[in-house]
Amino acid sequence: MELISKTIDLVKEKLDGAEAGHDWFHIERVWKLSLKIQEKEGGDKLIIELAALLHDIADPKFHNGDETLASKIVNDFLTEQNLDPDIREKVIFIIENMSFKNRNDAPENLPLELKIVQDADRLDAIGAIGIARTFNFGGYKNNLIYHPDISPKLNQTKEEYKKSNGTTINHFYEKLLLLKDLLNTDTAKRIAEPRHQFMLQFLEEFYNEWNVNL
Repeated sequence: MELISKTIDLVKEKLDGAEAGHDWFHIERVWKLSLKIQEKEGGDKLIIELAALLHDIADPKFHNGDETLASKIVNDFLTEQNLDPDIREKVIFIIENMSFKNRNDAPENLPLELKIVQDADRLDAIGAIGIARTFNFGGYKNNLIYHPDISPKLNQTKEEYKKSNGTTINHFYEKLLLLKDLLNTDTAKRIAEPRHQFMLQFLEEFYNEWNVNL
């Protein structure tokens, strides 16, 4: 479809040079995961594809915390493509309400399309790739890998989460290990289980090596 091709071109252009955990390849994985879930769970394929492709077009953490820029870019782009206004609004709604940090502020009775894209994005944050992305971002922010005297900050507010500069290992407890139980669809939950177990195994090995338990 021409619209999808144009969307991919826009995303690649906007994310050229992006931090590696939030680059085009992250978008591509979320897009493919969304389609895999959609095959099993249903939902409007066009809305799901557009939302998956555009969900990180302007991540606030890379744009001085601006939470309106992504919606503006998406609205302008989809308007230029003469997309049906109802579809455009649904795509923007997904982008504005799917993030982990906004989970406590999200409306009730979320549409299936949002649940699918959200699940796909969360799946890419766990497992082997989730580990790689977490350490890449920790390095990007120059955070400590681990400090035995710094405990994870659980149940953070949105503002606390946005300002957090804790250790990369603590991020597992503050977010990654929570994601399995926050998934919406049965398909995503099945995909998540081995990825979650892999993270637990990684942490066990990490502590063994850190403490020189040979």
